[in-house]
Amino acid sequence: MALKGLDIFKLSPKTNCKECGCPTCMAFCMKVAQGALPLEKCPHFSAEAIATLSEATAPAMKTLELGEYKLGGETVLYRHDKTFVSHTLYGVYLCDCMDDVDARIEKINKVDYDRIGERMHVETVTVAHNPDKAAEDFLALVEKVKGLGHPVIVEVCCADLAAKALEILKGVPTILNAANAENYEAMNKVATEAGALLGVTGADLNELSETIAKIEALGNKKLVLDVGTASMKDAFANAVQIRRSALLETFRTFGYPTIVNAAKLAMGDSHMQMALLALFTARYGSIVTVEEMDYAKALPVYGLRQNLFTDPQKPMKVEPGIYPLNGADENAVCVTTVDFALTYFTVSGELERSGVPMNLLISDAGGYSVLTAWAAGKLSAGSIAKFIAEFDIENKIKNRTLIIPGKVAILKGELESKLPGWTIVIAPNEAVELVKFFKDNKF
Repeated sequence: MALKGLDIFKLSPKTNCKECGCPTCMAFCMKVAQGALPLEKCPHFSAEAIATLSEATAPAMKTLELGEYKLGGETVLYRHDKTFVSHTLYGVYLCDCMDDVDARIEKINKVDYDRIGERMHVETVTVAHNPDKAAEDFLALVEKVKGLGHPVIVEVCCADLAAKALEILKGVPTILNAANAENYEAMNKVATEAGALLGVTGADLNELSETIAKIEALGNKKLVLDVGTASMKDAFANAVQIRRSALLETFRTFGYPTIVNAAKLAMGDSHMQMALLALFTARYGSIVTVEEMDYAKALPVYGLRQNLFTDPQKPMKVEPGIYPLNGADENAVCVTTVDFALTYFTVSGELERSGVPMNLLISDAGGYSVLTAWAAGKLSAGSIAKFIAEFDIENKIKNRTLIIPGKVAILKGELESKLPGWTIVIAPNEAVELVKFFKDNKF
């Protein structure tokens, strides 16, 4: 059960205090229970009361750091309730039992591009040890992935071998995903000494809960929970139940990020692994690992992740600027539209399909669609003229033809007066008509 304001009030000094930021202690306690104020804001709480309440008032799901990335910290089950906090990390799975491991390593950094200001690439690498293979083979694999520049997840059943692997990875953000009901003490010691996060798994959720509690009793609360690989059904059920227990029931034992090994769940089936990558991006993997990240297959999943982990109250925007398409140079025609990401990708896709070289000019329209931006005054003849002046378009591009969206054809006359020497052309209303439009007209 969540801690209520009355629970905090029972331990409060019952003193009205302006320093609390509230007119009464009860009001302050209510704000603490809601997470609006920290308990330390009131100087009159005793050290014992603060110690008693700090853990109870902490977020239900912990936030952990893995190098430059953050894991966990989620407060809602659905992005439309508020927003998701830490986006799912995508990783590649490597095992010392693979014959083509070197070729797989070479592919890891080939998926790397920017989309709407977000870098999309492989973020973690998992290295696993097959007990039938020599320890030297595993350590050699660890040595190979060390220089890739990604956080590493180590999966190994031997504590001594785990310690050797983490020693090689010293200075690299690491998760030792190896603790279970039998070996948790030894693995916890290895992870703690190396400063690594500890991955925990169990035969079922009851065993997982008991193991987590035992590790927490040893003083380690930097844990990541492995949802298991018994079956896709069980892995999905575990991921959902762990997150729901933490957020809805405030079951803090499950208040940790999760790892999903889609590579093991669908070994050898790259299409199923991509489907699982999408599934566990939405429900509720903090790290999801596949055998390899293929550009064409990964692109839609990265797009899904970006949509899920952006604030629904803030529209996705592309940066204002000049975007040359189809090999455009300074002599190519100019086309303009708004910075709303959906509009940009729809329009730019059709423009590229036309094959005509052109300079796409994106001005700041507040992240709105064409008609919305026009109605809000964000897209006007003045804003377009201002953009052309601020970006020094006339000195960068010799062509003086500007094609504007058909839905704002009303701007044509005013633009011609604000941009003397320019020819203003009205494009079709719909992006799908752009290919035919450019075939029928020569600019």
